[in-house]
Amino acid sequence: MQIIPAIDIIEGKCVRLTQGDYSKKTIYNEDPLEVAKQFEDAGIRRLHLVDLDGAKSGMITNLKVLERIAENTNLEIDFGGGIKQEKDLESVFNAGAQLATIGSLSVKEPEVFYSLVRKYGAGKFLLGADVKNEKLAIHGWAEETNVSVFDFIDQNLQEGIKNIFCTDISKDGMLKGPAIDLYKRIIEKFPETNLIASGGVSSIKDVELLKNNSCTGVIIGKAIYEGKISLAELKKYV
Repeated sequence: MQIIPAIDIIEGKCVRLTQGDYSKKTIYNEDPLEVAKQFEDAGIRRLHLVDLDGAKSGMITNLKVLERIAENTNLEIDFGGGIKQEKDLESVFNAGAQLATIGSLSVKEPEVFYSLVRKYGAGKFLLGADVKNEKLAIHGWAEETNVSVFDFIDQNLQEGIKNIFCTDISKDGMLKGPAIDLYKRIIEKFPETNLIASGGVSSIKDVELLKNNSCTGVIIGKAIYEGKISLAELKKYV
């Protein structure tokens, strides 16, 4: 199982939100590159980089952060937040991201997204399914929809998208454990999915539990920043 630390960016700084609430923001480091280097030094090979300003505004805002991390580390980076059209995608790839994380676009304008998938290949995308009561939430979780996460995954699998991460918003930043039951149901229904767990991870036991339940990866944020999981503990997985 792949360990994927998260760096969430607001105004160029490394932050974490609680349950996606922008008013509940904690700044962990003024320099995201410093954090990324710490991950790389610990043997981590992958990074989940989120432009929270971009997710909220619908316009990529923190591209410079991506550029600095890509230029100064060898981490494989997936970047998301504010990608709305092909020129945004090109900017993200040119700045050094290996994967583009797509959420709102795939819900609001699926045909635009699928045209990009056909052009660049499904392997260049990480699809984000942010969930509240099994329904998708978009635009930095500010807008709730009536779209079922199961229908959403099914539709995207038909387009060749298999790399999916799912965040239960109610658990994100709460350090009370991940949405194991939801992930079990997704994997049982869609065994071909490369499902990455996100949200709620609070201990190394949670990581082991997700691995035992066939998740192919786990995105970890607050648990690392709050010292609930040490980078040394994660080394056995990398």
